Amino acid sequence: MADFGEILIAIGDYGLFQKLLLFGLCFPNLILPFHLYSLIFTDANDIHYCNTDWILKVSPNLTGEQQLNLTVPREQDGSFKSCEMFTPVDWDIESIMDYGINTTTSCQDGWVYENPKFKSTVLEFNLVCRNAYLRIVAQFLFMVGIMVGAFIFGPLSERLGRRRATQIPLVLMLIFGLGTGLAPNYYVYITTQFVVGISFGGFRVNCVLLATEWIGVSKRSYPSSISKICNAVGQCLIAVIAFCIRDWRIVQYVITSPLVVVVIYIWLIPESARWLLSRGRNEEAKKFILKAAAINKSTVPSEILNKITVHKSTDNGTIWDLFKSPLLRKYTLILNFSWFATNIALYSLSFNVGNFGLNIFLTQLLFGLVEIPANFICIWLLEIWGRRISQISTLVVGGVICFLISAVPQDNAIIVTSFAIFGKFCITWAGTVCNVFIQEVFPTSVRQSANGLGAMSARMGGILAPLVNLLKMVHWAIPTSINGTFLLVGGCLSFMLPETMRTELPDHTDDVSVNEK
Repeated sequence: MADFGEILIAIGDYGLFQKLLLFGLCFPNLILPFHLYSLIFTDANDIHYCNTDWILKVSPNLTGEQQLNLTVPREQDGSFKSCEMFTPVDWDIESIMDYGINTTTSCQDGWVYENPKFKSTVLEFNLVCRNAYLRIVAQFLFMVGIMVGAFIFGPLSERLGRRRATQIPLVLMLIFGLGTGLAPNYYVYITTQFVVGISFGGFRVNCVLLATEWIGVSKRSYPSSISKICNAVGQCLIAVIAFCIRDWRIVQYVITSPLVVVVIYIWLIPESARWLLSRGRNEEAKKFILKAAAINKSTVPSEILNKITVHKSTDNGTIWDLFKSPLLRKYTLILNFSWFATNIALYSLSFNVGNFGLNIFLTQLLFGLVEIPANFICIWLLEIWGRRISQISTLVVGGVICFLISAVPQDNAIIVTSFAIFGKFCITWAGTVCNVFIQEVFPTSVRQSANGLGAMSARMGGILAPLVNLLKMVHWAIPTSINGTFLLVGGCLSFMLPETMRTELPDHTDDVSVNEK
């Protein structure tokens, strides 16, 4: 068989065909963060109090301030309590004013919200006080959905192909994304969001791989880096969208509607010829190779075509094959842990964006903007420093920054936010390198299984991030300290990874051993 790198050189390893493919697969990554980071705004909390309109039946002419003073107890700092009210009594208004009410109870007739910034799910479904945990449930289930999507569509890609495993999730996301905006209650809302999470994970785990397998060694970091840049732009746009549109249902329709265009053109995306060849489907691979050559205005020598047609493959791997070889097992464990570490830190910071003390819209915008230079610099330095040094340095620096955040007083909003933004810069960079690494280390026969397993580990980090953030109730520095520890351990383990810069993608396990040397 002709080496696929040789085939790519013949047809053009980064011509118009690859650029169109890269655009088609990366553009949806601009839309995906809409659904993930919209949770920050659609689940946004506002100042609220118990509904105490019972007293208006006694005295309908009370002002809002008088009503609060007579019916809602105060905290030690003088602010009104959010989840308690004075027990309703059958007294006249003069007695209530003269003697006051001494007993309290939990909210009985719902809540009222003071100058809400956003018509969110919190307001509509009353996710406050005893129901406040349901906001974490929404984030948790979305992240579980992403992990389930990686688990389903990662291995499915090995059987159905890379193309089909990118198409199905986008159709699901369109249907259930629109369905989320129609949710009549909170339970339907989190169910549809769970399926959106599945489609998110399914597409994300396959789009980068499909593009990577068509691109030559000199530009192989582009799919991961450019998809992350699109993701960063999407994070900025959702901040603008949420600022301009303050109704979560309308936001849901707006962020889902661009998928209509994607679902139309995604059926034109070609299958990975490398995957087809690894499955012995040589004639199909030959058609796509000739099509790519035609778009790139190049020709494929007949001797290469002849080598393609006589190839037969029986090398069909599974997730379990990643643990049979000691070498693959080592790479699998290190990269899975590193990807887990970057994601638990990344999402812990991202989901905490409203608690750094600055405006939530501005902070989210900055969080998105910082990823753009992080990924552009990543593209450049990956070809100078290589993969291993890049991963080690970004994980270690990101870990140190997390510990610095823990050391700064919480009320110093500007410094805390600045450290958080720089930490996200490093962690984003580390995540991109890890994504590139996992595409290049493993052979074609198990590459997508490795990618799917790595994505599951990453999403496990995302799932645990909201739970780690809950530990701030014990002490505010605990979440960032945990994140910093994970990142530092991942950076140390990465010393045992090989350098894969400008090496051909391995097609078989034996090729991995050669790269190790």
